[in-house]
Amino acid sequence: MTDEEILVGYDGSADAEVALAWALAEATHSGRPVRLAYVFEWLTVAGWLGPGVAPGVWPDETARREVEELVRRAAGEAAARHPGLTVHGEVLDGPPALVLQERSAEAGLLVLGSRGHGGFTGLLVGSTAVSVSAHAHCPVVVVRTAPDATPAGADAEAGPVVVGVDGSECALLALGWAVERAAQRRVPLRVVRAWSPTQYRSQGFDPEEAAATERASLDEDLAPWRETFPQVSVEVEVTTGSAGSLLLAAARGAQLVVVGTRGRGGLRGMLLGSVSQQLIQHAPCPVAVVRER
Repeated sequence: MTDEEILVGYDGSADAEVALAWALAEATHSGRPVRLAYVFEWLTVAGWLGPGVAPGVWPDETARREVEELVRRAAGEAAARHPGLTVHGEVLDGPPALVLQERSAEAGLLVLGSRGHGGFTGLLVGSTAVSVSAHAHCPVVVVRTAPDATPAGADAEAGPVVVGVDGSECALLALGWAVERAAQRRVPLRVVRAWSPTQYRSQGFDPEEAAATERASLDEDLAPWRETFPQVSVEVEVTTGSAGSLLLAAARGAQLVVVGTRGRGGLRGMLLGSVSQQLIQHAPCPVAVVRER
């Protein structure tokens, strides 16, 4: 495994298939190899393991062989559909969230479905996706399969890449990652900056002056990226309001929305900010959560 690989959490579920489709589409743009990782947790083999995989009792070697065949077949089919890509598959042991977090240290990108076979129907996004998004060592993309979600794959890649930027270190990392994706896909970049009048508490508060200050700060953040990727069309939205609500609105019709783990309003002890959590739960398109390694 290399730090350039796209690692896909795969368990044969519908959500995992959608995540795999997104990862393969990403790989066609970046040229990176793709690795499917099925995390085999012995203590939960009484649950559903995958298509054609019967429940067993620990240590059920037959079930493990069936899982290995499932992954081998899925990787082979993916490689056949994308002859220019390198696709591998592997079966790992341990708690899925923990194992994927550890493996993310060796990957360039980790892609997850919103829920796997262990997900509860009432949850929009499963505990594994939330936990891994908070703790992974590389950027994480969560792909939802909700009725309002944009389908994954190349056919859904006409929309812009949306990114939330508030001037924080996490947001600036997200901005750079989003610009690179927009350039790879040859689509517009939409940059959203939400600000609050409470940030300007001095006497004689001037809304127009405050808005101009926010816009100037964002232009400064964007300047090096405009120079590096002049071919990327950039649309900027600077407005007051809830960052989560504004980004959810901007995500409609987008192919991807990108955020940092925490914004400038995030509490130091929180590994995943409220805006990031809101988006991975409710955005109608895949969500990328970007962090520094």
